[in-house]
Amino acid sequence: MPGRKCTQIVRGQHAIDGAGVHLRRVLELNTVKDFDPFLMLDGFDSTDPKDYIKGFPWHPHRGIETVTYLLQGEIDHGDSLGNKGVIRNLQCQWMTAGSGIIHQEMPKATERMLGCQLWVNLPKKEKMTQPAYRDLKPEAIPEVQEENAIVRILSGNYNDKHGIVKGEYVKIQYLDVALKPDSVWHYHQTPNDQTLFLYLIDGTLAADEALVSFEEKACAILMSSSSSNGSDYDEVTVKAGPEGARFLLIAGKPLKEPVAWGGPIVMNTEEELNLAFRELNNNTFIKHSKPQEL
Repeated sequence: MPGRKCTQIVRGQHAIDGAGVHLRRVLELNTVKDFDPFLMLDGFDSTDPKDYIKGFPWHPHRGIETVTYLLQGEIDHGDSLGNKGVIRNLQCQWMTAGSGIIHQEMPKATERMLGCQLWVNLPKKEKMTQPAYRDLKPEAIPEVQEENAIVRILSGNYNDKHGIVKGEYVKIQYLDVALKPDSVWHYHQTPNDQTLFLYLIDGTLAADEALVSFEEKACAILMSSSSSNGSDYDEVTVKAGPEGARFLLIAGKPLKEPVAWGGPIVMNTEEELNLAFRELNNNTFIKHSKPQEL
């Protein structure tokens, strides 16, 4: 089976967002074309509560899904529709902002805050869909234990096990993979027409047949070569370093639609973007009084 090739490594840069949260913005506006349908990826890893305790007070979203995954830590959240809860260790909150929601995310002081938030673009026809939440509790996330790896399936499938999220708007493969030291892992279940990248959380990792190494808190995009060989799938090959590796494998089919991005709102045109901000100003931004049940 042909293998995907590592064609780009994105390290991102230090950023401060919210009320003063220190994070690493790995994916952002400049990476949208190559990483479509993924808009933004913020990684956070700190043992100092001063880096994150001020959190993300009330702010709006429209036109996207936000996926917050915590490996360690605790975040209180609430929204304008009356939802509230806590994201804890190995827990994920998958939020479809759709037509509009106003929410807050407030981290609590813990021994270590480790995780990331991914923004997934919504297709034009679904931009104004009804907001929805999915809380992925650790015990409900399927796990596959292999000789050299543990694979947790947040969305999509792996070895005939399926994640909780079905992908109502954009079908996403989202795997959390922990590899033993110096071990090699092969994966070949993502169609070659999808964007696929790896986000390295901990340890050291080399990707593709050439074993291209990249750093923690960086993304490596792996491109398919199957357009020229007639195969529907390409294999992903990775190798952990001497201390092992923890990484996310994330994949989805590109939308190939125009992007108009203004802060926490992502639409298809500047006109739609301007309308959203006018609605924020005149208090007509919220279109639904309760979230959709999925």
